[in-house]
Amino acid sequence: MTTDPTRLAAGTPAPSFSMPDHDGNLVSLGDFAGKKVILYFYPAAMTPGCTTQACDFRDQLGSLQSEGYVVLGVSRDASQKLAKFREQEALTFPLLSDPDHVVHEAYGAWGEKNLYGKKVVGVIRSTFVIDESATISLPLYAVKATGHVASLRKKLGLG
Repeated sequence: MTTDPTRLAAGTPAPSFSMPDHDGNLVSLGDFAGKKVILYFYPAAMTPGCTTQACDFRDQLGSLQSEGYVVLGVSRDASQKLAKFREQEALTFPLLSDPDHVVHEAYGAWGEKNLYGKKVVGVIRSTFVIDESATISLPLYAVKATGHVASLRKKLGLG
């Protein structure tokens, strides 16, 4: 397997962004200066895998926050759909809208992938841990929805 040149490596400055959240408010990486951010990209709100992943983050949010992490979810969905998803699943962290996948591309979370045995171009389910100085400390590409948060916690040394 060849290395994709668009993928970010640990130690790389995190690409800045500004995206509307579920309420239409603009959210930027700079809003979290001095904080640790878990930025995760998922294909679509209200689909089975994405719901599983979002609910896992919801259920682990308190323990992640107690370790100083902020969680942000990003998809191509419109803010209105994100608001409905957030309400339906009682999600308590911001969901950000990137309909033109500009931020997805900046993070390497958009590209060719296998979907049911076919090569397609779309969202690559990915998670990035960004440290207090806005540097990527842990880039994770092509993650699985189920069990991802538990795996991430282990990688972060949170047990």
